[in-house]
Amino acid sequence: MIRHDLQVVLVDFPKKGNEAVAKNEDDSYTIFLNAKLTHEKQLEAYAHALRHIENEDFEKVDVGTIEHEAHQ
Repeated sequence: MIRHDLQVVLVDFPKKGNEAVAKNEDDSYTIFLNAKLTHEKQLEAYAHALRHIENEDFEKVDVGTIEHEAHQ
């Protein structure tokens, strides 16, 4: 497992969604979790975001393939 520097921010998402991830200029990542989710759902969303980071999805361009791989 690769170790990454991470920050987690709880945000009231204006629209439907569980999480978002941003790769920062210093190669760290910020994971935004929907504050309206239950704690259990936030943990699931966090794990989903980590899979994107671990799979280096920020280097890929095909969103459909990225999401398919992340949900397996």
